[in-house]
Amino acid sequence: MIKTNDLTKKFGSNIAVNQLNLDIPEGEFFCFLGPNGAGKTTTMEMVEGLRKPDGGTIKIFGESPWPRNVGILHRIGIQLQASAFFDKLTSIEQLRTFASLYDVKAGGAEEMLELVGLSEKAGTREDKLSGGQRQRLSIACALVHDPDIVFLDEPTSGLDPQARRNLWDVLESIRERGKTIVYTTHYLEEAEELCDRVAIMESGRLLALDTPANLVEGLEAPTRVLLKHGVLAVEAARRIAGVETASDENDLLTITTRSPGPVLAHLAENVSLDTLQVRTTTLEDVFLHLTGREYRE
Repeated sequence: MIKTNDLTKKFGSNIAVNQLNLDIPEGEFFCFLGPNGAGKTTTMEMVEGLRKPDGGTIKIFGESPWPRNVGILHRIGIQLQASAFFDKLTSIEQLRTFASLYDVKAGGAEEMLELVGLSEKAGTREDKLSGGQRQRLSIACALVHDPDIVFLDEPTSGLDPQARRNLWDVLESIRERGKTIVYTTHYLEEAEELCDRVAIMESGRLLALDTPANLVEGLEAPTRVLLKHGVLAVEAARRIAGVETASDENDLLTITTRSPGPVLAHLAENVSLDTLQVRTTTLEDVFLHLTGREYRE
């Protein structure tokens, strides 16, 4: 569905996207991760045909999106970071207006409103919706013409946890329809939960590309076992076979191990499991390992 070869974009002396190679098949939920300024949005805009590349090639449905290719517009849906709606229109009027631009059959707007869970807000003006509801309406506008590929740029940014989870349900519904989804987010657990493959970018370069599970497994980071203070002495913990480190900090005994099975079996025999927490490697650990921990604007 999407293929890039040595895709490059520069802004003056800054290389925003540096020889990026991607191959996204039909039906995949594909996610870009990276710190601010990594090149995620710029890449999306070039693939969408909104920005001209400075080097390399892009193929979407086997065609180049630039110069602006009107022949593919009906096959893609785009939800940008900042959504703009028509003034003073209700939710259903917004969708009907978008639908009319694509000659969508009658009833298409109502179907999309139901898909994103806003049927009861059909008569509510867009400026009276909550942040989460506005994001769902924005996604409905991107889907109303039934595109084959949906581009979603940080759709859950700024939402409260409940609104984010509701939006996850919408995204799962889109996936079940067989759509190809290209997605950016700053929420690592979101990418781990939703995406088939993840591309981690930094300074315009592709650092890693794989399934979340394979990226986590490839890091080979130790498992951390946390025990309440005073349950087990640090020296006793260090003598357990398979324990790499043990330290007593912030009223917790933290044990690291790459052999969690034997270590946990030993602890189960000697301490109460109610005092024990296990923290395995996550996609966030992979992300920080690849991109570093320094603060970015």
